[in-house]
Amino acid sequence: MQIYVVGGGSLGLLYGAKLAEAGADVTIWTRSEEQAALLEAKGIRLIELGETSERLIRVRSIWSEHSSDQKRLSNKNRQEAGYRWVLLTVKQTDLNEGLLARLVAITSGSEEGNAAVVCLQNGTGHLERIQSRLPNMPLFAAVTTEGAKRLDSRSVEHTGKGQLWLGEWTGNGRKQDQALDIPQKMLVSMLQSAGFTSYLSNDLDNRIFNKLLINAVINPLTAIFDVENGELPSHPTREKLMRDLYAETEMVLVKAGMRMPEDGWQLIVDVCKQTSRNISSMLSDIRAGRATEIDAINGGVAKLAEKHGLQAPLNQAITELVKALHPKPSMRE
Repeated sequence: MQIYVVGGGSLGLLYGAKLAEAGADVTIWTRSEEQAALLEAKGIRLIELGETSERLIRVRSIWSEHSSDQKRLSNKNRQEAGYRWVLLTVKQTDLNEGLLARLVAITSGSEEGNAAVVCLQNGTGHLERIQSRLPNMPLFAAVTTEGAKRLDSRSVEHTGKGQLWLGEWTGNGRKQDQALDIPQKMLVSMLQSAGFTSYLSNDLDNRIFNKLLINAVINPLTAIFDVENGELPSHPTREKLMRDLYAETEMVLVKAGMRMPEDGWQLIVDVCKQTSRNISSMLSDIRAGRATEIDAINGGVAKLAEKHGLQAPLNQAITELVKALHPKPSMRE
């Protein structure tokens, strides 16, 4: 089995390191030439959950813009490579036309029926965009609660043990392919061997909606108020805003097909407690002067509301507030 990890962020480094350590043939495709060279030369430095020591894991790494390397790997002994899984670990904000074009190049050497893409993005809309560029490639949606923190270009800390669910995406009229039964079971087995609690699921849409519900309440409000997760509900005004945002988001997602969650509000509170010292990814982006995934999260909720004849004024307002914290276009790298 061959595994391409697209993205050298926290999740990409974590999954790449642990899968390689478990014996998978892993290649990490990075956005920068410098990171690819560093990973190729020195490997990934992994600090495991609850440990103070670190492990060094060697991986293959390639700069995603090296088309010559793409062609070389694509044509390299396809029979030996076996099934190829592409784990797309980049954020929604990185899913631009340039990356989608490189994704096409990365998968172009795969024989028909011999590769699939696993999408680990938050929010909505990414699966449709990827399908439009890879119409014949099997797509898998994935939801993970694993925690990881990138310390530098080659170092990652495993900060929270979670779970991963994945399943073939059947949106836009796509039908499940029975030929994928064995390859997907082999992938789950490899993930489990690497220490990830992983499951196949026929209920991915509902899991995606549930994660979106959590992200749409916690992430933007921590970014706006500049607080850690645990501080968010500690102020009565912030808690009221959380409740209002939760109610509106739940209404929209249930209309879009999510099953009504049991004790959904309590789940939000529990996540804040369980991750009390965590800095949300959206707050991290704001503090680092980067654009956030707000358009795919609360903006995605607002679009779903419009699609189903509802209004989501609070989600729309939250989207605009967070975007006002983004750097001006001329200030972005």
